[in-house]
Amino acid sequence: MIKRQQEKIILSLVNKYPILALTGPRQSGKTTLLKSIFPKYRYISLENIDNRTFATDDPKAFLQKYDAYVIFDEVQRVPSLFSYIQTIVDESKKMGHYILTGSQNFNLLEHITQSLAGRVIIFKLFPFDITELKEENLLDNNYKKQLIKGFYPAIYDRNLNPSIYYANYIQTYVQRDISQLINIQDSYKFNNFVKLCAGRIGQILNINNLAKDCGISQPTAKSWLSILEKSYILFLLRPYYENFNKRIIKSPKLYFYDVGLASYLLDIRSVEDITENQKGNLFENLIVADLYKQNEHQYQLMEYWYWRDSNGNEIDLLKKQGTVFDIYEIKSSTTILPKMIKGLDYFDKISNRKVKSKTLIYAGDENQNRTKFSVKSWKLLN
Repeated sequence: MIKRQQEKIILSLVNKYPILALTGPRQSGKTTLLKSIFPKYRYISLENIDNRTFATDDPKAFLQKYDAYVIFDEVQRVPSLFSYIQTIVDESKKMGHYILTGSQNFNLLEHITQSLAGRVIIFKLFPFDITELKEENLLDNNYKKQLIKGFYPAIYDRNLNPSIYYANYIQTYVQRDISQLINIQDSYKFNNFVKLCAGRIGQILNINNLAKDCGISQPTAKSWLSILEKSYILFLLRPYYENFNKRIIKSPKLYFYDVGLASYLLDIRSVEDITENQKGNLFENLIVADLYKQNEHQYQLMEYWYWRDSNGNEIDLLKKQGTVFDIYEIKSSTTILPKMIKGLDYFDKISNRKVKSKTLIYAGDENQNRTKFSVKSWKLLN
């Protein structure tokens, strides 16, 4: 089994809180991880109809049967359990009493906020990150091949064809989860909407154009986009608002958590299918998503943004620490050219030299320390 970065931090904190919650997309490895590091906990899946019926009809008796040190998987399927769990952990005072998992971010976190606030620590587990694959010698040296293969554990555990895996993933998980959250009357338009989103990765989101291209209303587009976020299919990178006396762009940029899924939706099945226009956006998605995943897997608690002004000056990614910035440029080139850091230098200047570090992330193989900036290979991000 591929070792997950989150294992160590989960083990260090499970005895500090009565409840540990682990959320993330379906098939990201949540159950595998928890079973491996908590072998003495009982595992109860609430996807199982018998368990779910028992828990729904008589939650008190259900929890008496499964008293302590239990993993409840897909716990959001039985909302009535949460208030009972609150009472039990308040009375028991046991740390690590329950572990809860769920793949629907909105439903799980909504019930946690309502019933378990202050009693739970929440983790998010995503498909493998670059560091995890590299440590197991499973990361492809060709980033274009990695764009197609993606990062879902099943592809590596069972040596699956990525195209076959993603086709079934969409049918089995995406469409099923979405149907549980919202009534989609036109599945064809919804599927087309997801594909249109994949075609906009790394781009500033224009919700009106997206709705128009799909043939739906703007409110419907907003609703569907929100559901895709809550189901961990895609995320929005928010703009940094400090404008330094310049007019700035305030719309978010769109990315998929797994670049392999995005590539599949774009009908990319081989390296030859990747166009020049797609290459840069897919590579940017690979890097931004990986930094997001590593942030969660290492429990760094960082926030990322992008920045762009009305003249087209842009920073692909930035994070602010106190009063200073770490800023990043992402290029799908194996050659380093001075013009690539033009945006970094411009932001450094207009921010009154508040930039702590400037980093160019590229498709080459080596890390380098330059006079004015650092160069990082996509394979050596951590």
